Amino acid sequence: MQYLVFVIADEHDSTSVDRRPAISEFNRRLMSEGYWVFAGGLASAETSTVVDNRDGQPVLTDGPFVESKEYLDGIWIWNAPDLDVALRLAAEASQICDRQIEVRPFATP
Repeated sequence: MQYLVFVIADEHDSTSVDRRPAISEFNRRLMSEGYWVFAGGLASAETSTVVDNRDGQPVLTDGPFVESKEYLDGIWIWNAPDLDVALRLAAEASQICDRQIEVRPFATP
């Protein structure tokens, strides 16, 4: 089953520790163990644009969809045999990234 894994940052997160080497090593392990599908870090929430074209007239709004002290900092997509494995990996990811992690399975057709 595939899982979308959100890395959640807080606007007050300010660490001087560069976690990229540890994250890269974790990603290599995910790849070698067959869990890796995709990953990517995101630019700051202030760089986002919301597009709403539900009425056939596109409306563009600068900034995040929801004003919040927490924001999406990055994502992974993992292949895992079950939720328990995905949650175990998420616990490791949380410690490595020093961030909260949300795990959500993709809907099955």
